[in-house]
Amino acid sequence: MEQILTFLRTYFDWFYIDVPDVVDIIEILILSFVIYKIMLWFKTSRAWTLLKGIIIIALFMAIAAVFQFNTILYLLRNAFSVGIIAVIILFQPELRRGLEQLGRKRFTNIIMREDEEERYITDRTIYELVKTVTTLATNRTGALIVIENEVALGEYIDTGIRVDAVVTNQLLLNIFEHNTPLHDGAVIISRNRVVAATCYLPLSANNDVNKELGTRHRAGIGISEVSDSLTLIVSEETGAISIARDGELFRRLDAESVRRQLQTLMKEDSRKKDEKKEKTSKKQKSGSRKSAERGSAEGER
Repeated sequence: MEQILTFLRTYFDWFYIDVPDVVDIIEILILSFVIYKIMLWFKTSRAWTLLKGIIIIALFMAIAAVFQFNTILYLLRNAFSVGIIAVIILFQPELRRGLEQLGRKRFTNIIMREDEEERYITDRTIYELVKTVTTLATNRTGALIVIENEVALGEYIDTGIRVDAVVTNQLLLNIFEHNTPLHDGAVIISRNRVVAATCYLPLSANNDVNKELGTRHRAGIGISEVSDSLTLIVSEETGAISIARDGELFRRLDAESVRRQLQTLMKEDSRKKDEKKEKTSKKQKSGSRKSAERGSAEGER
């Protein structure tokens, strides 16, 4: 034990860093936990997109400092004080919602990590969705179903009524049935579950959108412009099925076309999932290799 402590003292002294005591370690753990929770909260709200924009500006600022772009640095320095106020204004809804959620949660729920559910759309969900929109189109019942992807839709989920149920044909048909409390507004699906109904979506301000389209279609296009979600739309007037994605509207689709679009989304999500696993695996292998190399080097000494 004494040899290990001596080695650590020598190692840290060589880098001119004091040996951390118990209090320092506790502080590091607390700060790491808080930063992790803040980043997790950012990622489950639209603030994550805004945060990435701020990071890009910060990187641009760093590049300007390295290459001594004095005029740009002067402008950025003068805009910094205004920028802090702007950030608070931009993040105001997310900050308020985060504090409200913190107040509602129990301490044990804050510390314990939430269970990770299947994030990506599955074949079973696709089957239920295709069956639902086909039935709704036949009955000419209007519907708006948003499928969350990478960009979180927390602020739009909060505008509706929480459901938190498995995606089934019967449930969705009941929600969109005329004269029922939940039929007006959009249904949002996340992690293969119906998380909320009667949600309000942003309307598209694109002047190129066909004037024949009503509020339901504009809302579907609007949410696809501010996120990477996929929205299924059933027209109440014509019974036509449409899909909105990336600000584009694909109209008059049949059941097979809807299935293909959803399967494309599933394949893209599966590819992203495989890429993340591959990166994690590479990091683990690299860490194991470095540990083995250090072990062999110490053995040679």
